[in-house]
Amino acid sequence: QVQLVESGGGLVQAGGSLRLSCAASGRTLSSYAVGWFRQAPGKGREFVARISTTGGTQSYAESMKGRFTISRDNAKNTVSLQMNSPKPEDTAVYYCTIYGGDAWGQGTQVTVSS
Repeated sequence: QVQLVESGGGLVQAGGSLRLSCAASGRTLSSYAVGWFRQAPGKGREFVARISTTGGTQSYAESMKGRFTISRDNAKNTVSLQMNSPKPEDTAVYYCTIYGGDAWGQGTQVTVSS
């Protein structure tokens, strides 16, 4: 069973940058594609980005393309989300999850000030 822990959230100014991390324990993360999702207050959970098991393929929600970058380090059992030029509408709790498993982290809060 995989346990996931997100970190790196906080308060950032619009136009700045922030890097989120998702660390796994229990099983190796390299067996899974990994995704980031987010949930803003009063809204449903929304897809952000996904990365394949080897890191060779990434996909993004349209509004994140060109601003966010997902990457992974299988040797360290981590997946990261680099957020560049965040906007106030990116304010949400960000979660990581694995595809093909049933595991979610507890989330990390990102607040973008204007």
